[in-house]
Amino acid sequence: MELNASYTSLVAVGDSFTEGMSDLLPDGSYRGWADVLASRLAARTPGFRYANLAVRGKLISQIVDEQVPVAAALQPDVITLVGGLNDTLRPKCDMGMVRGRLEEAVERLAPSCKTLVLMRSPGRNGPVMERFRPRMEELFSLVGDLAERHGALVADLYGAPSLGDPRMWDVDRLHLTAEGHRRVAEAVWQTLGLPAEDDWRLPMPMTPPARWVQRRVEDIRFARQHLMPWIGRRLTGRSSGDGRAGAQFDAGLGRAFWVTPEDAATPGPVTGWRRLDS
Repeated sequence: MELNASYTSLVAVGDSFTEGMSDLLPDGSYRGWADVLASRLAARTPGFRYANLAVRGKLISQIVDEQVPVAAALQPDVITLVGGLNDTLRPKCDMGMVRGRLEEAVERLAPSCKTLVLMRSPGRNGPVMERFRPRMEELFSLVGDLAERHGALVADLYGAPSLGDPRMWDVDRLHLTAEGHRRVAEAVWQTLGLPAEDDWRLPMPMTPPARWVQRRVEDIRFARQHLMPWIGRRLTGRSSGDGRAGAQFDAGLGRAFWVTPEDAATPGPVTGWRRLDS
């Protein structure tokens, strides 16, 4: 990988992890690691273009059918693909199907971009992680194999103690906080061969453990606000992503669009994005 490489466009494909939950902005939208990464890339490359196609709750087949062809058609410099974890969290998961669809996605995306980035995603330390670890590790083993066969890069976040820390995760215990997303953006940045700005692996400072009563209150809140609704959606066949489209996908027109920094003439951090319709 060329050190200090330059990239002119980025397309992000995936589920809620790439959409940006739970990095919530004041206007109710999500930012997330892909947006942070895009802003950093745009600050160093005039005319940079970005499209985030990820949608919360999507399974690997939905990602492959709905997002992969759109991403491939855009032919960007960089595509990031993260998918399959929602499948592994289902009680009944056909890992053979997951492997086949992920391989299909990589075979379609790798030739359509200059750099394809895959990921071994982080997981919050706890009983849920331990229950589904075998499936996750099977998925991540395939990620490594596919990257080697198709010349893709891998951002390896799995097992990093810094990102397994429960303090990096939102109250829903499924999505990273803003700090977690920032660290993922830095990890992908470095995977792309760009100079490190900080150590995303650095553990958080030690803090006194929460009291037993506080932990139980948090458990009850988690069950009421997040676990029970999640179970309800599974039982009824619904998804949090039903009726949603990616941030840069126009459902009315049935096509994706690029965004670029609002003030392309001003160097430095991106303060806003504007749509490119051409």
